[in-house]
Amino acid sequence: FFQCEDQKVELLYDALKRVGDSFSQCFPASISLSLHSSTSYLGFFIGDSHANILKEFALAFSSEASALADCHVKPCLKQLHLTLAHKFYPNHQKILEQLAKCINPGETCQWVAALYSRDMRFVHYQTLRALFQYKPQNIDELMINVGDFIYVDPTQQSDVSEGWVIGISHRTGCRGFLPENYTERVNESDTWVKHREYVFATASRFSTQTENEPNVKLNGEVRNPSMSRSVTNVLSLQSAALRRGVLVMHHGEGVDQVFGKSWLQQCLTADGKYYRADLNFPSTLPKRKDGMKHFEYDPPLSCCGIFQSRLIGEALLDQEVTVSYVYSSPALRCIQTAQHVLQGLKLDQKVKIRVEPGLFEWTKWEVSRVIPNFMTATELAEASYKIDTSYRNNFPLSSLVPSESYEEYVSRSSAVIKQIITACPSKGKGIILIVGHGSSLASFTRPLIGLPARDSNDFAQVVRKIPSLGMCFCEELKEENKWQMVNPPVKTLTHGANAAFNWRNGIVED
Repeated sequence: FFQCEDQKVELLYDALKRVGDSFSQCFPASISLSLHSSTSYLGFFIGDSHANILKEFALAFSSEASALADCHVKPCLKQLHLTLAHKFYPNHQKILEQLAKCINPGETCQWVAALYSRDMRFVHYQTLRALFQYKPQNIDELMINVGDFIYVDPTQQSDVSEGWVIGISHRTGCRGFLPENYTERVNESDTWVKHREYVFATASRFSTQTENEPNVKLNGEVRNPSMSRSVTNVLSLQSAALRRGVLVMHHGEGVDQVFGKSWLQQCLTADGKYYRADLNFPSTLPKRKDGMKHFEYDPPLSCCGIFQSRLIGEALLDQEVTVSYVYSSPALRCIQTAQHVLQGLKLDQKVKIRVEPGLFEWTKWEVSRVIPNFMTATELAEASYKIDTSYRNNFPLSSLVPSESYEEYVSRSSAVIKQIITACPSKGKGIILIVGHGSSLASFTRPLIGLPARDSNDFAQVVRKIPSLGMCFCEELKEENKWQMVNPPVKTLTHGANAAFNWRNGIVED
């Protein structure tokens, strides 16, 4: 950590680019790592030759930052390492060592140098993330939306009622009381702002940068300053297209994520007709024969979710990504996501969506404790969704078990991904797009790359943190008869919460 005056931050970017350019060919494609284990630490130590490259880079950046931006950057000169586990229980050491030995330290790596900033006012605070929305009941309470970060000073909590904390909202700067069980502890680094990054020559083949050009962050989007693809990038995309890839995607924002599980009650007139109670509700709902009440457990995308999905499709098109097959969970929000991604890709008239019930999420998480009534293929086609009506699914809807065990879900996920891979010709180039749920990212990619299923408790924690349109990308190494996980072809989509607003409150009324 170091300080830089606001007006000299641009010069700091120049320092990063200069040093990056001079070291662009120096970083190794794979890094020399040796496993070290003790009763309180488990991790990899970096071999001296590669550690020296990193230290030389740090020293060079320190020198340039001092000369250009008048920053005193103290480079880390300690022995460099990658921590896997720290301060664990002694009885966990053996199994942690077994897990560590499953990691192949010879895997190729991508080198990125990134500049972040953090709010110095909250350096010694704990950071919480809101799991649920909370609307204040009293004037001294804090309004929080799902995903908000809250800074909490541990020294100020002694007089606070049990179950409550007093904190400051990262989003609004407001201070107040909030229920502690509405939040979870997260890393302070989750609130850091990324300014620039420099991707070195060993970057992912899907990167659109030239080898010596950094990303520029403008209005929350990472853009290439030149906005033009180099010949190198086009060639790398062509070579990547020769390999099969599987892109697993979480669906876009659903109305239930924004307005809660009882969203439908907010949108029905006295005689049971749908109306748009907020601009983020869709203008209409597709027709279905079994009645509107079934939308409650099979909710559609919000308007923002539709926009998000199309934006991802446009980004994939911009990267010249070829999608050859599309599979979707039978949930309406997944089918809609697939449709709008295809529209963004300009493939909605060429590639049809294969609706696969086996891609539905872990049924234990269904609030209704029963399998939702999904729209039929005929109803979806009548509603203008580009469904492949000739597709014969691997898992019929009738085979989905309500409240299935974790083992049943893992087994189903593993079987369905293998069947999808088998059904899509290996000699064909392009990507298999799978649109599912937050749970899909781990449950479909881990068996593909040869990793065991996560513990069910860890699995739930991981899934909770996956945002709308979160993605994982696997690529086939046919010559080695295996798959590997690499960077997705497009960047992530990050945006802030937008609370409901009533002009009366605070404007004309006290």
